[in-house]
Amino acid sequence: MAATPAPPQAPPKPTWDPRRPQPNLPWLRPTIRIRLTLLYGGMFLIAGILLLSIIYLLAAQAISTGNQPPFKIVNLGVSDEIKVSSADCPAVNHANATSLTLTQFNTAISACIDHQRQVALDNLLSRSLLALLGLAVIAFAFGYAMAGRVLSPLGRITRTARAVAGSDLSRRIELDGPDDELKELADTFDDMLERLQRAFTAQQRFVGNASHELRTPLAINRTLLEVHLSDPGAPMELQQLGKTLLATNERSEQLVEGLLLLARSDNQIVERKPVDLAEVAEQAVDQVHAEAEAKGVTIRGEQKPAVVQGNGVLLERIALNLVQNAVRYNVPEGGWVEVTTEIQHGQAVLVVSNTGPVVPAYEIDNLFEPFRRLRTERTGSDKGVGLGLSIVRSVARAHGGHIAATPREGGGLVMRVTLPV
Repeated sequence: MAATPAPPQAPPKPTWDPRRPQPNLPWLRPTIRIRLTLLYGGMFLIAGILLLSIIYLLAAQAISTGNQPPFKIVNLGVSDEIKVSSADCPAVNHANATSLTLTQFNTAISACIDHQRQVALDNLLSRSLLALLGLAVIAFAFGYAMAGRVLSPLGRITRTARAVAGSDLSRRIELDGPDDELKELADTFDDMLERLQRAFTAQQRFVGNASHELRTPLAINRTLLEVHLSDPGAPMELQQLGKTLLATNERSEQLVEGLLLLARSDNQIVERKPVDLAEVAEQAVDQVHAEAEAKGVTIRGEQKPAVVQGNGVLLERIALNLVQNAVRYNVPEGGWVEVTTEIQHGQAVLVVSNTGPVVPAYEIDNLFEPFRRLRTERTGSDKGVGLGLSIVRSVARAHGGHIAATPREGGGLVMRVTLPV
């Protein structure tokens, strides 16, 4: 039986976009280099023509002014004696006291003409410099305006990149205009954003689906363990094992909830409502108050009104995670936590400070990474699952804000969350 011939291989995908019509004459493509060359070359040509025309007019005016004789010849009525008078030539006026011979007359005339020539050249030079200065000012202003117009697509690309850096992958440049290098750059950037958005969406969908799927078996395990622990006839060893498994299951549930919240908070907040950070901070303090008393930690601070536009549940998670971390990672005795909210420079600020162990400055950035803790193991910690600060940073970014951490002198941290109002 003859083998079935293999289907023909598809040709390799071209690097250019096939949806974009290609010009019939690629060498006449209006690239940005050609446009800049024509623009500045045309500006130089126009400026040269204007300057040459101004100099020509000034020279013509100087020549027409020079057609008028700068002196007057007066006949004294005696044979060949004459008298020359001039208001512009000092040499002629100096010799007016006596009659002039022919030689003296020629000398005076030559000096007068040289003086007039020098005056005309000086006048032409000064006016030409003024004209050049005026044209330079006009050329710089026009060049600045045209350069801004030509480079405006780069500004649009920069603004879009800045918006994308704020976790808004839905933004696109969608640059219109001639098919040049700038449009190619914008289209390539849009394609990259499209791929990144698909990748991030798929990642968030996977985390969300996995978290949802893990909730059910964990809830079943917790129910079974609680039923067995409620049996009074169960052996002590079995009860101790059940308590250990129940604590492990609870920690797994916290991990799943944290992953789900982290995946949801990575997106921009679509529905925003007025939320007062002072109320959010007060609720967080109330929820952690019992744990703080058990550890001997004092919670203090003044919460001033600071209303922002956002999601109240996610903002409450910011305050709760920060206050919980401040209480749990504190000194054994005499510790305190300070929680304040206020408006500073047109932005809402939530600050959580606490006493605690000394934190090196080089470890600050690592604290915001998932599953990272300060000088503790990645597993087996009774203080959390290592997602608290990651969730805080993700929620803050989703609201257009940011969080900054700085070590305190003597130990502890100062967490500062800034959100736009």
